Amino acid sequence: MSTSEENLDALCKAFAALSDPSDVKALLADMCTAGETEQMACRLHAAMLLLDGRTYAQITEETDISSATLSRVSNCVRRGAGGYRKVKQLLQNS
Repeated sequence: MSTSEENLDALCKAFAALSDPSDVKALLADMCTAGETEQMACRLHAAMLLLDGRTYAQITEETDISSATLSRVSNCVRRGAGGYRKVKQLLQNS
Protein backbone atom coordinates (compact mmCIF):
# COMPACT_ATOMS: atom_id res chain seq x y z
CA MET A 1 0.00 0.00 0.00
CA SER A 2 1.32 3.43 -0.92
CA THR A 3 1.75 6.07 1.72
CA SER A 4 0.60 9.64 1.34
CA GLU A 5 4.23 10.75 1.00
CA GLU A 6 4.84 8.21 -1.79
CA ASN A 7 1.70 9.38 -3.57
CA LEU A 8 2.78 13.00 -3.27
CA ASP A 9 6.23 12.14 -4.61
CA ALA A 10 4.66 10.34 -7.58
CA LEU A 11 2.40 13.32 -8.28
CA CYS A 12 5.34 15.73 -8.16
CA LYS A 13 7.35 13.51 -10.50
CA ALA A 14 4.41 13.36 -12.90
CA PHE A 15 4.19 17.14 -13.09
CA ALA A 16 7.95 17.50 -13.36
CA ALA A 17 8.00 15.02 -16.25
CA LEU A 18 5.62 17.17 -18.30
CA SER A 19 7.38 19.90 -20.24
CA ASP A 20 4.49 21.03 -22.44
CA PRO A 21 1.89 23.29 -20.76
CA SER A 22 -0.90 21.63 -22.75
CA ASP A 23 0.08 18.27 -21.24
CA VAL A 24 -0.02 19.79 -17.74
CA LYS A 25 -3.42 21.30 -18.53
CA ALA A 26 -4.68 17.88 -19.66
CA LEU A 27 -3.43 16.21 -16.47
CA LEU A 28 -5.06 18.89 -14.34
CA ALA A 29 -8.32 18.42 -16.27
CA ASP A 30 -8.18 14.69 -15.58
CA MET A 31 -7.30 15.07 -11.91
CA CYS A 32 -9.23 18.13 -10.74
CA THR A 33 -12.58 19.74 -11.19
CA ALA A 34 -12.62 22.93 -13.22
CA GLY A 35 -13.24 24.83 -9.99
CA GLU A 36 -10.25 23.30 -8.26
CA THR A 37 -7.98 24.12 -11.17
CA GLU A 38 -9.33 27.67 -11.32
CA GLN A 39 -8.74 28.11 -7.57
CA MET A 40 -5.13 26.93 -7.88
CA ALA A 41 -4.58 29.24 -10.84
CA CYS A 42 -6.04 32.17 -8.89
CA ARG A 43 -3.78 31.42 -5.90
CA LEU A 44 -0.74 31.33 -8.15
CA HIS A 45 -1.76 34.62 -9.78
CA ALA A 46 -2.27 36.23 -6.36
CA ALA A 47 1.13 34.98 -5.19
CA MET A 48 2.82 36.45 -8.25
CA LEU A 49 1.11 39.79 -7.57
CA LEU A 50 2.24 39.69 -3.93
CA LEU A 51 5.79 38.96 -5.03
CA ASP A 52 5.54 41.97 -7.36
CA GLY A 53 4.75 44.13 -4.33
CA ARG A 54 1.03 44.60 -4.93
CA THR A 55 -1.19 45.34 -1.92
CA TYR A 56 -4.04 43.18 -0.65
CA ALA A 57 -6.52 45.81 -1.89
CA GLN A 58 -5.02 45.81 -5.38
CA ILE A 59 -5.04 42.01 -5.54
CA THR A 60 -8.62 41.56 -4.33
CA GLU A 61 -9.71 44.23 -6.80
CA GLU A 62 -7.90 42.51 -9.69
CA THR A 63 -8.83 38.92 -8.81
CA ASP A 64 -11.82 37.02 -7.45
CA ILE A 65 -9.79 35.69 -4.53
CA SER A 66 -11.30 35.96 -1.05
CA SER A 67 -9.45 37.83 1.65
CA ALA A 68 -9.10 34.59 3.64
CA THR A 69 -7.51 32.77 0.71
CA LEU A 70 -5.27 35.75 -0.03
CA SER A 71 -4.13 35.71 3.58
CA ARG A 72 -3.21 32.00 3.29
CA VAL A 73 -1.36 32.64 0.03
CA SER A 74 0.46 35.57 1.59
CA ASN A 75 1.49 33.40 4.54
CA CYS A 76 2.89 30.81 2.13
CA VAL A 77 4.74 33.49 0.18
CA ARG A 78 6.32 34.78 3.40
CA ARG A 79 6.87 31.56 5.36
CA GLY A 80 6.17 28.68 3.03
CA ALA A 81 8.42 26.17 1.33
CA GLY A 82 9.45 28.63 -1.39
CA GLY A 83 7.43 27.15 -4.22
CA TYR A 84 5.82 30.40 -5.32
CA ARG A 85 9.18 32.20 -5.37
CA LYS A 86 10.80 29.37 -7.33
CA VAL A 87 8.02 29.39 -9.94
CA LYS A 88 8.26 33.18 -10.28
CA GLN A 89 12.02 32.94 -10.74
CA LEU A 90 11.71 30.18 -13.35
CA LEU A 91 9.01 32.06 -15.26
CA GLN A 92 11.10 35.25 -15.31
CA ASN A 93 14.09 33.34 -16.64
CA SER A 94 12.19 31.53 -19.40
